[in-house]
Amino acid sequence: MNNGHGTVLKGSLLVAGTSIGGGMLALPVLTSLGGFLPSIVVYLFCWLFMTCTGLLFVELSLSMDKGANLISMSQRTLGWGGKALSWILYLGLFYCLSVAYIVGCANLLSQLLNSRIPDWLAPIIVLLIFSPFVFVGTRLVGRLNIFLMAGLIISFFAFLILGLPFVKRELLAYHDWSKTLLALPIAFASFAYQGTVPTLVEYMGHDARRIRIAVCTGTSVTFIIYIIWQWLIQGIVPTFAPGGLAEALENGQNAVQPLRNFIDAPIVYAVGQGFAFFALVTSFFGVALGLMDFLADGLTIKKTTLGKLFLCALVFLPPLLIALTHPHVFLSALGYAGGYGCALLLGVFPILMAWEARYRTEMHPPRLLPGGKPLLILLLLFVICELIFEIRLTFNKF
Repeated sequence: MNNGHGTVLKGSLLVAGTSIGGGMLALPVLTSLGGFLPSIVVYLFCWLFMTCTGLLFVELSLSMDKGANLISMSQRTLGWGGKALSWILYLGLFYCLSVAYIVGCANLLSQLLNSRIPDWLAPIIVLLIFSPFVFVGTRLVGRLNIFLMAGLIISFFAFLILGLPFVKRELLAYHDWSKTLLALPIAFASFAYQGTVPTLVEYMGHDARRIRIAVCTGTSVTFIIYIIWQWLIQGIVPTFAPGGLAEALENGQNAVQPLRNFIDAPIVYAVGQGFAFFALVTSFFGVALGLMDFLADGLTIKKTTLGKLFLCALVFLPPLLIALTHPHVFLSALGYAGGYGCALLLGVFPILMAWEARYRTEMHPPRLLPGGKPLLILLLLFVICELIFEIRLTFNKF
């Protein structure tokens, strides 16, 4: 069946474009204590895991009615309890991401203005600038997103070319395997794209073979870009030097901010800041629109002018309050989003739903992920280990 017009290339770019975003700015900071090679191992496992769970989502989407989303999938396979839990997890994940992106954009604005405005004002200015686009809707944001994605791609390759001469091999040689797992929660969030699977399935005409290729290619592109980005940042910025990555981790900063302490070339830092802006804003729009559609559907709110004003208040006011009271929560918010939200909603849930759909219902989804029950058990054990580590990490903080 192939009623859609989406090519494998466009499908792959949809997956990669959804994954690559604000998480890139956090990854090199959180992996800095472990070093370059351990960080690549973490990315490898997260890449494989998120590719597998994405294919499980495709299986479920192909075996359900047109337009079925994660909530309806969970209700069909796990019952009303599963639906209620997926609602809670979805809101938790998207609000954590919203907080992270508002704080991240506010920090960039403060740096642009050389901290001439108070911390509390920057998040308000960010929302005054970007919330009208979300209010108008997907069509306007879609047009704007073309330019934002172009800026993201151009600034990334410009940063790669300009930063290349500053990379030092000795900085990449450092490793501490005991600190490897610190980045696992945000690595989960950074490979997340599963929310777009129903859209991808419709876009590519329910063609299982082409969708599987698009998912595998898109996640592979993401993996490669993350390795290049990691190599650049950790090759330029030392971990333990004053103003280095360890200090950025302690202060809740993104990966671009320490660059100016170690590169005597303002153009490189400026391009890095440009990349950070495009990465954060594209992610911010995607999360805000996704949350707005979810709330409109779940609360049956019509998108009239009054309805959209109410939805925008629900989308932006809770994360704004947190951003105002915790202006340095960028890394923590992304960590909670990945460590709990992504791990449960995009890790545990698809495994349990696929098990029910394959072995305990009459759905008979197409098998896009080989390995049967042993692989599903292995995937479940991996994500449970991640959750145990994240819980221990959370208790240690408090």
